[in-house]
Amino acid sequence: MSAMLAGIALQLGACAALPAAGPKSGRINALADEQTDPSVPPVQVVDVNATVAARVKAAEPPQSFAVSLGDAVPYGSVVGRGDVLAIQVWEAPPAVLFGASSALGLGTEGAQVQSAGLPEQLVNQDGTISMPFAGTVQAAGRTPEAIARDIRRRLTGKAHDPQVIVRIVRNATANVTVVGEVATSMRMPLTPRGERLLDALASAGGTRQPVGKTTIQVTRGSTVAAMALSDVVSDPRENIRLAADDIVTALFQPYSFTVLGAAGRNEEVPFERTGLVLSQALGRIGGLQDQQANARGVFIFRFEDAQLFRRDGQLTAGTTPDGKVPVIYRVDMKDPMTLFAAQSFPIRDKDVIYVTNAPLADFQKFLRAVSQVVYPIVAVQNATNF
Repeated sequence: MSAMLAGIALQLGACAALPAAGPKSGRINALADEQTDPSVPPVQVVDVNATVAARVKAAEPPQSFAVSLGDAVPYGSVVGRGDVLAIQVWEAPPAVLFGASSALGLGTEGAQVQSAGLPEQLVNQDGTISMPFAGTVQAAGRTPEAIARDIRRRLTGKAHDPQVIVRIVRNATANVTVVGEVATSMRMPLTPRGERLLDALASAGGTRQPVGKTTIQVTRGSTVAAMALSDVVSDPRENIRLAADDIVTALFQPYSFTVLGAAGRNEEVPFERTGLVLSQALGRIGGLQDQQANARGVFIFRFEDAQLFRRDGQLTAGTTPDGKVPVIYRVDMKDPMTLFAAQSFPIRDKDVIYVTNAPLADFQKFLRAVSQVVYPIVAVQNATNF
């Protein structure tokens, strides 16, 4: 019997070391008050309700191609390096500077107007072209009309009443790259038509994944913007005109959250750019384990933007070195009003949802641990007495 009591005492002493998937709810609730290291910002513990859900949702940065990128200038309105130009010069008689190549019509005095077609001009890397009798002409970054006026000005006094037309005949540099979850990755050349975002996706054969689960990312220089494809399709303003060297990337469910603890399953769960709310997230993980989960101990771990914790211009929370605020959102699933708030509380990329064990579940673990010691001792004593 003394051995049995010693075994029970040993188990009682080791109760705190029972197996667990993570910290208990009481340890998490006290986390904000227990931090004493001044170099570690205190964690904010916030109860999820309708007001908090609305505030968090309103703090989400708006994603709009029309706002962040806007329509680019249609290709053909501005000449770029590597473009090939066709230049036509007309002269009134006597046309002697370029020579008569063809008769195109009558001049103001009834005489035939002569034209000369020059060899196609490649815009050099320094952005210039070489024009006979006009010298070196800056072309890159200018419209064909501006280049024509410049050439005409330079020919005035050398040619007889010159008239000049400049047009782009080949596009060597104005392309858009389309990659990711599309049928065929490609480089799409831009034309004066002014191709838009959906034109690029159509040229690549469309997306391989459903529209509702696809995110489109556009990279223009140092600016990167992303939107759900369904939002682009439904709002014509977001179908922006593309610029040279834009990169269009189609992504399938690019975001994810991780669930741990007494949930239906523990795993990383991907979701789409259209967004996900807490009620949907709990549904995707199979809800809580009825026999083990603490319905009042559901927590969401996240780093929030500091702007969410500014009141009257003052920051009311500590931040990490990168300016983020560590936040634990506490969810009481036994409160019926929480189910309403869960329908609007947004889940973010890299969120961690943790479900703690119910106190009774921990007690049952303790009883099982005790029984593993007590039953063998009782069995030995019964065999000895027999």
